Amino acid sequence: MQAPDWWLPASMAILFLALNACSSLPTLTPDMARPDAPPVQLDGPHGPLSATRSKAILDRLQARGAETNIFDLHLAVEEAIVGSPLTTGNKVELLQDGPATYRAMIDAIDAAQDHINLETYILEDDEVGQRFADALIAKQLAGVQVNLIRDSVGTRATPGQFFTRLSAVGIQVLEFNPVNPLTAKAGWTVNQRDHRKLLIIDGRIAFLGGVNISSVYSGSSFSQQSQQRPGAALPWRDTHLQLEGPVVGELQKLFIDTWEKQQGNPLAPRDYFPLSEHQGNDVVRAVGSSPDDPYSLIYVTLISALRSAQSEIWLTNAYFVPDPQLLDALKQAAARGVDVQLILPGSSDSWLVLHAGRAYYGELLRAGVKLYQRRDALLHVKTAVIDGVWSTVGSTNLDWRSFLHNQEVNAVVLGPDFGGKMRAAFLADRDRSEPITLEQWRRRPLDARIKELLGRLWAYWL
Repeated sequence: MQAPDWWLPASMAILFLALNACSSLPTLTPDMARPDAPPVQLDGPHGPLSATRSKAILDRLQARGAETNIFDLHLAVEEAIVGSPLTTGNKVELLQDGPATYRAMIDAIDAAQDHINLETYILEDDEVGQRFADALIAKQLAGVQVNLIRDSVGTRATPGQFFTRLSAVGIQVLEFNPVNPLTAKAGWTVNQRDHRKLLIIDGRIAFLGGVNISSVYSGSSFSQQSQQRPGAALPWRDTHLQLEGPVVGELQKLFIDTWEKQQGNPLAPRDYFPLSEHQGNDVVRAVGSSPDDPYSLIYVTLISALRSAQSEIWLTNAYFVPDPQLLDALKQAAARGVDVQLILPGSSDSWLVLHAGRAYYGELLRAGVKLYQRRDALLHVKTAVIDGVWSTVGSTNLDWRSFLHNQEVNAVVLGPDFGGKMRAAFLADRDRSEPITLEQWRRRPLDARIKELLGRLWAYWL
């Protein structure tokens, strides 16, 4: 069978390889876990906890979890790399699906008393976008300051009038890395995008995860009515978090840092960092990542967690295009007996990304990694649960773009209680997924293999 006429010429492949040298991911080595590393320090609602209290909390978490030394092997490395503190006294709620997430976000916006900070990749001028716009405008008119960071590429299809309407009532709107170089204040770096989905209310409640503001989430991907009908679009399946407690202050720092680096107008004086109070028992770390950093903090944190895994690695991700180190971490974990399972999309809004990731399925299956494809929904989730005690939810995909070119934000939650909720969510998605076997994969048609090769060539830029 002859290759189709859209096959890339060799010259473009050579060009890609040359461009690929522009930046690279950090290489993690075992000596990063130095034996002389300081003990992990936890922050409480009223500042740092003593070393004794920090150790007691970690020991209690470890004793309640499955047999694992993930705290010994992972936390010290993460503390040295990330810089942001582990915080105690948090309450974390797992939000699954767009409708539930939007209800919680709108309720929080309606209850705002001081300020609202919203940072998003996509904000569409549709039914959902108008609903958010109306809620934000109402709060601004009531004296609550609203500050909005919207990505220039992610909102390129949203009419300018949508944002003019917001600005007209006093909402501060900042366009991240404008596509138009004439409007860029902080230099023109069009390939660097703000992929974060972050909402902060009064410095006390925060939302983050994979959910953009768009009507594609209007349908529930858990409903029995979500089965695809002829001609109907698939419902989008996603995961978000609602957080209260000291970690919200760390997320607030990320928002303000982006605002200042993008040279937004001075933020109106508000109580952006109110006195934090104990809200629950969850131990959480906010992990922000930016192309301005020497390396992706989220990437390094994830790799170290994968290498520390003892029993389970369960990943759910919408855009899976692994780099060599991530690929090796998954294969090596399977080789040492860890149960490595990935739930990946059965369909996608980006066929090139989908096939770029599928180029690695055979290698993973041969290594003993279990792969599943979500059916009846367009998977947009970005989550991981490791050993039932280390969990993360955020905006970060497992691809080169997220790790090298995007601003992203994730929360890492420690402990078996939240880990149990993450495991249950994973199993619910797996029940609605089809397993991929090595024998089945070897029988895929030639045109699928060609698409995989094409996608793999462009993996760095996807």
